[in-house]
Amino acid sequence: MSFNVCVRAGGHKFSVDANETILDAALRHGLSLPYGCRGGVCGACKSRLITGEVDYGMSQLPALNSADMAAGYALLCQARPLSDVTVELSNAESICVKKLPCRVARLEPLSPDVTRVYLKLPPSERLQFLAGQYIDFLLRDGRRRSFSIANAPHDDELIELHIKRIEGGRFTDDAFAEIKEKALLRLEGPFGNFYLREDSPRPIIFVAGGTGFAPVKAIIEHALAERIARPMHLYWGARSRRDLYLDALPRAWAEQCRHFRYTPVLSEPLPEDDWRGAQGYVTDAVLRDHPALNAFDVYASGPPVLVQAAHRDFIAHGLAPENFYADPFEFAHDAAPAGAAR
Repeated sequence: MSFNVCVRAGGHKFSVDANETILDAALRHGLSLPYGCRGGVCGACKSRLITGEVDYGMSQLPALNSADMAAGYALLCQARPLSDVTVELSNAESICVKKLPCRVARLEPLSPDVTRVYLKLPPSERLQFLAGQYIDFLLRDGRRRSFSIANAPHDDELIELHIKRIEGGRFTDDAFAEIKEKALLRLEGPFGNFYLREDSPRPIIFVAGGTGFAPVKAIIEHALAERIARPMHLYWGARSRRDLYLDALPRAWAEQCRHFRYTPVLSEPLPEDDWRGAQGYVTDAVLRDHPALNAFDVYASGPPVLVQAAHRDFIAHGLAPENFYADPFEFAHDAAPAGAAR
């Protein structure tokens, strides 16, 4: 049995099949609603439910609490209609998404398990995106794998991705073993609600874990190119020194821009690292420097456990929930649902 969804902003209408989420149905109909993780973690797709009822099954919803539900909010990435529904977008208007062919222009190893992939679009095509968004690779078996765009829109001759090899991750294994220069792929995008809110006057704290550095890199490069003078402080958490795979880049930003600071944080430095910088959890490093976060915007990207900890701990230290923006990476294995990889 199917139900109809009406999106109040823009007047879009589409049908949702049985056991299909509102977001999945919107994407199937070619409409991209605001969203990020598709796992109920980031809250980017949180929207007000004007009419109708939805069900979440057994899904855990870190981004939707009882107060949100009482106020009529729903997570579109997890909500399955029980009737016809009307929703009101609370974050941004729908954007245009494209399916495009691309070719691997260059592969560059950055560390033992991270490769920088450069993609070239056809000469007649251009992918319009916001710094911090991501694309989906469309695999031959119908699955999707999502990767953040690591370059800013002003430098879009090639699309830059940072792909980490995940044990058992089908596409990341391909990236290391099978994806060669000049290989032809197909992508869809852009997606995501992780982008710089340029109208905010507040100083910014960026928190990146591992390859969560990729979308943060894009946002910072965009901010620097636009000469945005708000104070920015990047905290990049990794296991050992080699996992800070582009460490020289943020160090250069810090040298060139007096309003930019960089703090790398290692959780398990190796003896040969001779590490004398910050150690432990990257979120703890933030709070040591900024015990009161009332006046900040925070952008967090990386594993869901990092994003959830940042959300919990930073709000406890005064951060306004509406000033927290996140891109939690879900690492997909072969059995994972489409769109969950990162």
